[in-house]
Amino acid sequence: MKYLYNERSKSDLLINSQKMENQANYNNLSKLVEKLKKSEDPKRKYEYILWLGKKLKEPDSKILFEENKVRGCVSEVFVKANIKDGKLFWEGYSDALITRGLLAFLISGLNELTPNEVVRINKKFIEDTGLKASLTPSRSNGFLNILLKMQAQANEFL
Repeated sequence: MKYLYNERSKSDLLINSQKMENQANYNNLSKLVEKLKKSEDPKRKYEYILWLGKKLKEPDSKILFEENKVRGCVSEVFVKANIKDGKLFWEGYSDALITRGLLAFLISGLNELTPNEVVRINKKFIEDTGLKASLTPSRSNGFLNILLKMQAQANEFL
């Protein structure tokens, strides 16, 4: 399954990947979700997110501005979209490793999508990762807030 809103009905129903026009574009996000779904051990999921956080490239300091700050996160989180040839490229920063890992997960999953593709992503994929058992409620909420910030920035390019 891919994580896209059904354009015709505007519902939250997932569309089967065979029906999606640009299904290859969502492969990165789907692979990340599937990797987490495979593990039933919350500790292993948490360790994977920490590993992603360690791999996240240091951003350009130019993103550390109020307009790029994610509200509703326990940690300081900044994310910024740049567009090139109609595709979004993300960079981000967080002062906490676990949040940096969640940010890295989203950056990896949403990189090189069009603004419309990012805006239309169904938030259900967050639940499908099974991370809720590995994260505190405030971190889970922060994960959603990072996605919402990324969708809001993508929407500005439409």
